[in-house]
Amino acid sequence: MYLNDNIESQFRIDINQKKALIRLGLFKVRDLLYFFPTRYTDISEFRHINTLKDGDQTTIIGIISNLKTKKSFKSKISMGQATITDLTGKINIIWFHQPYLAKMLREGSTVRVTGKVSENSSYGLTLTNPEINKEDILPIDLHDSLFQKTTTGDQYGYPVYSESKGITSKWIYHAIGKILKNDCVKEIPDYLNKDILDKYKLPSLHTALVWIHSPQKKEHAEIARKRFAFEEVFFIQLARWQERKKYEELFSYKLLIKDKDINDFISRFPFKPTDSQTKTINTILEDFKKDKPMSRLVEGDVGSGKTFIAATVSYAVIKNRPVGQNFGNLQVAYMAPTEVLATQLFENFTKYFKHTGISIALITSSGCRKFPSKTATWKDGEQIKTWTPIARNQLLKWIKNGEIPIVIGTHSLISKTVQFEDLGLVIIDEQHRFGTNQRMKLAKKEGHSPHYLSMTATPIPRTLALTIYGDLDLSIIDQMPLGRKKVITEIISENKREKAYEEIKKQLKDGRQLYVICPKIGEELGQSVLGRLVQADGPSREKIQQDFIRADKNTLSELRTVTDEAKRLKKDVFPNYNIDIMHSKMTKQKKEKVMQDFSDHKIDILVSTSVIEVGVNIPNATVIIIEGAERFGLAQLHQLRGRVIRSTYQSYCYLFANAKTDKTIDRLKALTKAANGFELAELDLSLRGAGLLGGDKQWGITDLGMEAMKNIKMVEAARNEAINIIEKDTDLKTYPLLAETIKNKNIKLHFE
Repeated sequence: MYLNDNIESQFRIDINQKKALIRLGLFKVRDLLYFFPTRYTDISEFRHINTLKDGDQTTIIGIISNLKTKKSFKSKISMGQATITDLTGKINIIWFHQPYLAKMLREGSTVRVTGKVSENSSYGLTLTNPEINKEDILPIDLHDSLFQKTTTGDQYGYPVYSESKGITSKWIYHAIGKILKNDCVKEIPDYLNKDILDKYKLPSLHTALVWIHSPQKKEHAEIARKRFAFEEVFFIQLARWQERKKYEELFSYKLLIKDKDINDFISRFPFKPTDSQTKTINTILEDFKKDKPMSRLVEGDVGSGKTFIAATVSYAVIKNRPVGQNFGNLQVAYMAPTEVLATQLFENFTKYFKHTGISIALITSSGCRKFPSKTATWKDGEQIKTWTPIARNQLLKWIKNGEIPIVIGTHSLISKTVQFEDLGLVIIDEQHRFGTNQRMKLAKKEGHSPHYLSMTATPIPRTLALTIYGDLDLSIIDQMPLGRKKVITEIISENKREKAYEEIKKQLKDGRQLYVICPKIGEELGQSVLGRLVQADGPSREKIQQDFIRADKNTLSELRTVTDEAKRLKKDVFPNYNIDIMHSKMTKQKKEKVMQDFSDHKIDILVSTSVIEVGVNIPNATVIIIEGAERFGLAQLHQLRGRVIRSTYQSYCYLFANAKTDKTIDRLKALTKAANGFELAELDLSLRGAGLLGGDKQWGITDLGMEAMKNIKMVEAARNEAINIIEKDTDLKTYPLLAETIKNKNIKLHFE
């Protein structure tokens, strides 16, 4: 057996198992070996049967009887059944799709069973698909074993792996056990240096692999997980810093910054910058003066004025001439994740730069625009249209010869056809929406390194920022512009819903607009559950059934959807107002039209999913309802709430929540009290885990790596070790194992 062997060449698998392995991303023997358990069943203590209750994860020892096989009445699923009895009582066992287990055991034998207890309407307390082992003890010894909590077996707990239809955790456990016994595992070279292992008291690679899959002690499992968590962060940092060093080695423009020009540009804005904005601008301008390209991330809450900063530093860049010329301007490329946001940025920049006379372009898949326009549109003595549509080919020629200094766009900017003459600065807005390769592709388009500025309003905990954006210097805008009022945020229970609607009607009557956010588009929950049941295998099917039966029926029926809620609001609550919907399944053109209509106040109430989370700027929308607020992460709730803090009007956020636990209530209360999004992000990290910061696991890091995000010391240690190595040897020529491992791991974090 070799680690690069295909799994099917070493294990007998049928077509369904092969498909399941593909879904899990398992192709080679190596993939299986590095497929780590999600948890362990604790078999360090045995329980009496009479102490068990629904939901318990338990291990019991007893005598097995009533062994039989059958098919379920309705679904005709083959199954095995048995009863296990100890001195205190008895409990039923059911094995779905595994009737052979009932044939392999002997009536009256003593067994050890580990699994989860559930309350079954037909069978009472039941263990479904448990792990079962024959015990080398006599029934006469059973009394002592139970009451002295004597442990048997040679490991701390059974590993539990992620499953897919066709492949069970048990199959994966036995397959990995076979791999661990093979010499190919012992021969794997350890890619972490011995001095790093000794410094942080980490086990060797071989030991860690054995301990993570078959720990004899709880400590073994923990230290093995620590090793792999550390190495995941370490290799991300290694790849990041290697990328940064290579980026800095490329040619970049050392810019001349005239303070008088910058102060004149800033003075034209109708507000005074906050101290935080001023500090960030000055830091960026100092970076421009250095002889290496800037790589910086600006983090700021929604509404903190990041666009103002982007405009100011863009002005500083275009005031510089290309090398060896006394005419023309350096260029700025500004990339946004959506057409809505790109269009808003274009319109804002045309206002900020209209006194300069410079040209600004917008490129999206829907078309191109150029500012200023030779044929302007006027209304009541005011110029209302300052740009003109333009043919893409013509615009590309002007960009290539340097006639257009500022180009704003979406992913279209990284297409091969868009070429710049003298690109001095790349700005990426809401960069967590782009993949690393996308953003760096734009930054490297011209064969040199333009200065790189990344911006995000997503609150990111420090540990995550240090890891995900490890190659970027960090600036934080922690002040809001003067005059912005704090959003009044309230948690609304069902019995206070009508009162909240009355308050909202007052705002609508005053001419304000309303967002209503729903967690689902329009799929009925019952149909969703039915669909999952049809696709599920035995164990998964049983779990779905049990979860559905145990679920609160009111919660299920009140899970509001965009389509149904829009109809209900129009019929029963806001009949006199225009209501429309938006969600991710709509075409891009339809979404653009709805947002434009909302911006033009043709729509009073927009019912949407969280698709409006990023970049939508409607100052007149001052009220937001978030249905099912308990289903969103704190950081995402904060992002959604930020949609109504775009003006000096008082704004309101109503969290309609069906909170069942104190933990959920406390989490939502934090949103009403926290001073900024960074506090919330740290809290979300501790309560829900880094993978749920945006509502979904979107960062491309494993669950094990996410565990490391909660440990700032581990992140900093891994970061420092990576930096030390890259500073000495950027290409890792003296570290061939590290170079090969980075290549094999193919580290590409995705933020889309």
